[in-house]
Amino acid sequence: MNVIEKRQVSMGEKIAFGMGMLANQMFPAALGVFLIVLVQDFGFSPLAWGFIFFAPRAFDAITDPIMGFISDNTRSRWGRRRPYVFVGAILLGISYIAMWQLDRENSLQFNFIYFMSFSLLFYLGLTIFSVPYVAMGYEMSDDFHERTSIMAIAQFIGQWAWVIAPWFWVIVYDPKQFEDVDTGVQTLSVWVAIPCTLLAMIPALFIKSRSTLDRDDFKTISIKSMISSFIEIIISTFQAFLIPQFLRLAIATFLVFNSFNIIAAFTFLIIVHHMFNGDPGAAGIWPAMHGCVGALCTTFLVIPVVTQMSKKLGKKQTFIITQAISIIGYILFWFLFVPGKPRLFLWALPFHSFGIGGLFTLMMSMTADVCDIDEYRTGKRREGTIGAVYWWMVKFGHAFAGLLGGVILWWVGFDPDPVASEASITGLRFFYSALPILGVLGAIGVMWHYDVTEESAEQTRRALADRKAAQGTH
Repeated sequence: MNVIEKRQVSMGEKIAFGMGMLANQMFPAALGVFLIVLVQDFGFSPLAWGFIFFAPRAFDAITDPIMGFISDNTRSRWGRRRPYVFVGAILLGISYIAMWQLDRENSLQFNFIYFMSFSLLFYLGLTIFSVPYVAMGYEMSDDFHERTSIMAIAQFIGQWAWVIAPWFWVIVYDPKQFEDVDTGVQTLSVWVAIPCTLLAMIPALFIKSRSTLDRDDFKTISIKSMISSFIEIIISTFQAFLIPQFLRLAIATFLVFNSFNIIAAFTFLIIVHHMFNGDPGAAGIWPAMHGCVGALCTTFLVIPVVTQMSKKLGKKQTFIITQAISIIGYILFWFLFVPGKPRLFLWALPFHSFGIGGLFTLMMSMTADVCDIDEYRTGKRREGTIGAVYWWMVKFGHAFAGLLGGVILWWVGFDPDPVASEASITGLRFFYSALPILGVLGAIGVMWHYDVTEESAEQTRRALADRKAAQGTH
């Protein structure tokens, strides 16, 4: 039996990958904060706000699998991922700045069309960057636990986006910083985009990749071949869902991440309107403290604990335990959002943070394990396609969450002008606790019979090594 050859991943490369994760999370984190001003200050209706969430991510349903196919089959002296990561980073930065050059003196219809147009361009850039970037991470190691270490370091660095981004609420609404919200988002978008663009370029510049110029097993990338290969792209997408282990990962992620994102945007609204009578200025730092403290808990508590638990208990068991802990946090939120006592809700955050923090630390590592299963079954190494399909589920969940979030705001009768009604805020608080709990319970049920263990993953890698040795390939 052949000894499995494993490329050593240096700490420098792990950190470089983590810098890309910081950009990959900072752009959406900042976007989620900024989007509140569309309802709070620019007059967008809840349904229009929900559509803005949904449409660009539905666009991803088309572009992500295509980008995965392109990335998997690119012949380049720099490897098949790095050129796209670099170009996508630039497009992200330019489109993000352009998207937020809004002015409330323009008509609501103009602002809606303007924002939607640049939002589609932004999400195209995110696809070009993120699909090859995530696939790059899957390729970095063949080792079961090293994969978790890579993703843990990346998530540790990436979580700082959620520490920083909530403070944008404070900055935007601070009259000492900006004369109005319009100027705030216009200026702050530049502050966000430039450093994040530079961070997004780091993986392309510093992570090693082999030349793929001599690969004769790749499909030709051209408009003509893309059209002829479109059916193959669709087939490859469905083939990913035919892998039982991957299907469980995708559904569990959709349930946890979707339910979390439905209520995430309500945090600002609940704190401002329930705890501070609809005055963002009076709410001060507390909306930011919610996101910041939660992210710090994830960074310094959840990720280290999850990494160690995974080594001792296995990835599936760790996932189930961490998600169960998050339910405690969602229950506590119902009791700890108390007007006049904002410090109380901080006690729920350590429990709440185990949900998303545990999800992505483990799921990205588990998806890399599934790539081995896919190669064993198909004979093809398709991290780009598998990663694109997985993150399509994440983005689709985010899109569905935004749309449903807008519907919930409409259904409970939320209206920030002049002051939201007590009944509408009670409705938001109910959904804030109940929806994530249902999503987590569903995810635990789906993952209960997930069967990839350290032993089975090792067997798959050895079988792949034996087959490659017999075929004389690497």
